[in-house]
Amino acid sequence: MRELALRYVGKYATTRAKLREYLTRKIRECGWTGEPPADLDALTDRFAELGLVDDASYALARSRALSGRGYGKRRLAENLRVAGVDEDDSREALDAADAAAVTAALRFAERRRIGPFAAQTPDRAAREKAIAAMVRAGHAFGLSRAIAQLPPGASVDSSFIAEIWDGNLI
Repeated sequence: MRELALRYVGKYATTRAKLREYLTRKIRECGWTGEPPADLDALTDRFAELGLVDDASYALARSRALSGRGYGKRRLAENLRVAGVDEDDSREALDAADAAAVTAALRFAERRRIGPFAAQTPDRAAREKAIAAMVRAGHAFGLSRAIAQLPPGASVDSSFIAEIWDGNLI
């Protein structure tokens, strides 16, 4: 089991929960019936002690990756929950996502041609669809609305958008 776990950890960035799930699946696939051949919790804890598995580092890396692709804090929180990262290990990653919220939202808007990145002024229905897409991507409703309401071609100043969003001027 240890060699299987080492190979997996060497190949993929993972969490304790994902490693445990992988090992459980491998045991099931080989047709093992009865008691597990090893204490998987002890094995994953030992890997964490050795620094081979670090949930906090995994969470921070996911935060940077998702923010870089334009996704928001809620999307990150769901991703970390699915990966089995607990609240203590995800706190720093969620704080990083908060700090990058406006930049990530602008990146998403640029990729999807929303607000100032649109080719033409959208009608109300199109603007609502754009806001909904940003909210599904994990961005706050107010921030999504602030960006979607900017006219096409408007100069994008992230500090101004942050001020509008934080000051609830929208």
